[in-house]
Amino acid sequence: QVQLVESGGGSVQAGGSLRLSCAASRRTFSTYAMGWFRQAPGKEREFVAAINWIGDNVYYADSVKGRFTISRDNAKNTLYLQMNSLKPEDTAKYYCAASRRGGGLEFRSLYEYNYWGQGTQVTVSS
Repeated sequence: QVQLVESGGGSVQAGGSLRLSCAASRRTFSTYAMGWFRQAPGKEREFVAAINWIGDNVYYADSVKGRFTISRDNAKNTLYLQMNSLKPEDTAKYYCAASRRGGGLEFRSLYEYNYWGQGTQVTVSS
């Protein structure tokens, strides 16, 4: 079992930046593919970004490409999401997720992930 704890959310004006972190409880974090998803009220949870176990392959939703950057530090068991040029439509609860498969999965599908954090709220005002 892996516990994931997100942090770094908050309220920001449009055009601002936030950096989300996701701390994992186990060293096996380094073998897991990781993803960020978000869910706005009344909407389904959607893919944001993903990274394979070693960090040399990254994937982004079209809506965040060029603005968000996913990264990981396996020595610190931590996943990051740098969010720049934030827009009101980025407002959502952001979740990190871990897949026991380190790679070769359908990164955009939430069903590929075995462990989920509790989420951190991001609110972007216009």
